[in-house]
Amino acid sequence: MKYDVIIAGSGLGGLLCGYMLAKEGLRICILEKNHKAGGCLQTFHRTGVVFDTGVHYFGGMDPGQTLYRYWNYFGLTRTLALERMNPDGFDIIGINGQDYPMAMGFDHFVERLLPFFPSKKENLEKYMRCLKEISSSFPMYNLELPKDHNEENFRGRSAYDFFTELSPGLLSSVLAGNNMIYAGNRETTPLHLPGLINHSFISSAWRTVGGTSQIASNLTDGIVSNGGEIMLFEEITEIRLNGDTFDVMTEAGRSYSADKLISGIHPSKTLKMMEPSIFRKSFFKRITNLKNTVSSFAVYIVLKERSFRYLDHNYYYHPTEDVWKGNQIAEWPSGYMLHTPAPAAEDGFAKSLILLTSMPFEKVKKWEHTYRGYRTQDYLDFKEQCTAELLEMAEVRFPGLRSAILFSEASSPLTWRDYTGIPEGSMYGVERDYKEPLATTLLPATRVPGLYFTGQNINLHGVLGVTISAVLTCGEILGLEYLLSRVRNA
Repeated sequence: MKYDVIIAGSGLGGLLCGYMLAKEGLRICILEKNHKAGGCLQTFHRTGVVFDTGVHYFGGMDPGQTLYRYWNYFGLTRTLALERMNPDGFDIIGINGQDYPMAMGFDHFVERLLPFFPSKKENLEKYMRCLKEISSSFPMYNLELPKDHNEENFRGRSAYDFFTELSPGLLSSVLAGNNMIYAGNRETTPLHLPGLINHSFISSAWRTVGGTSQIASNLTDGIVSNGGEIMLFEEITEIRLNGDTFDVMTEAGRSYSADKLISGIHPSKTLKMMEPSIFRKSFFKRITNLKNTVSSFAVYIVLKERSFRYLDHNYYYHPTEDVWKGNQIAEWPSGYMLHTPAPAAEDGFAKSLILLTSMPFEKVKKWEHTYRGYRTQDYLDFKEQCTAELLEMAEVRFPGLRSAILFSEASSPLTWRDYTGIPEGSMYGVERDYKEPLATTLLPATRVPGLYFTGQNINLHGVLGVTISAVLTCGEILGLEYLLSRVRNA
């Protein structure tokens, strides 16, 4: 089975790469270990209710905005069922019993927070200016060819220090209160992560209606209609380089060959499936020893009818002003995000909700050699206890939540590890470190001719970051200037 390009993994990055390359006439094959394509775009059903697995909302989808411009090329702007979140507060940050809105629109963002911080108008306006400066410093965020390195000014700067210096005290905690969406770590997180992500959300924030699997379905249809192939139940076990050809072996005993290989699998796992001598020792050591971001614990809840109002925003709760505790074990849970998936019932009540919080892998390390379907009873007891603790914290802000539950199911870092294949079930893959921006930044092209990376470990995570990463990856094959012109002119 010989192809022009083999793509390892059918997460968003793999599907986007497959779409672009197939559209340009290359013969591509995507190999996926699971029974569905889509990775964290996939949904699952419990008692007839749909739950998203990994993508809960995204930004920049108004015409002319960044994600819209990219996704227009993929046909997604014309096919997705979307719901605009509350413009007066798409995220609500709860700290010490007070709720603070994060609104859409840069002037509106300031207006909505100003009543809570009447003496901080200059600080808020400075924050808006900084977000705009960061976004303008990243050419690919603006669909422009990389031509300078202004972005390094923000990759090498601490996000925690920035928020603290901007306005010490409560306001800095509020502005960083949604840092779960970039696995905020006070010791490592670079400023460009919250800068680009928050700029995108403040531009406009959206949910899918009926689940994110529609994104995967639409991309899959586009790939197949352009002659691409997607092979399911094909878990890759070994990658061999024979001259200029990549031979990819799967657990099912089949072999696939191509001149080029794009891996959407975690870079360290990719390298470990290959002969180490192919790589420079320093590169192999650096990639296989990279730290990953914290993992998560989630409770998926089916609600009784008319028991919990639908929220057109996400709610982030922190019991104290210290919002940077997500990677700590001792004070778990340190907070949570509450999300009610769209659509609401006709009477305005939610059908389901998701409680999500950070969880270091160390919390489940004693069971790391067990797998789904073969867990021990003490692990099941652990999940039950964690669910109870998280619900207890949630009831501080949402009294009676437990009495509204019809059905619930929890996932832990082990669940994520087994489902995604990402080491330690990391939420966002490789952890970027502002103190070592070059060492923790991965490029799409490697020094092995024909071997490329894509996905959340390249550039930026989230649907916008992965989209840009996929364009960068395919730009190495098709020519970035040519590909960007195709995207811009779609």
